[in-house]
Amino acid sequence: MFILGNFLIAAATVIDYVLILFMWLVIARAVLSWVSPDPRNQIVQIIYAITEPVMHQIRKRIPVSYGGIDFSPIIIFLVIIFLQKFVVTSLYLFGRSVM
Repeated sequence: MFILGNFLIAAATVIDYVLILFMWLVIARAVLSWVSPDPRNQIVQIIYAITEPVMHQIRKRIPVSYGGIDFSPIIIFLVIIFLQKFVVTSLYLFGRSVM
């Protein structure tokens, strides 16, 4: 059973790192929206390509733009924090209990 426990702990760690990376990409996207970068820049295109599907889904379901300010990054942060505290912690603790 220790293999299943190690697998769950490793999965929790990988999910946590992916969520942290996505949070940093959303922060970069918010900063980019303030400075209006060159849209042909490949880094800008990559950041937009990764973050836009999630932000579009939130904007489609919840009107989160008030007075020209987009609050969808804040909602994404709250979802990421929830996933880290609930899913990642639950996987980690379940993996520890299986060992």
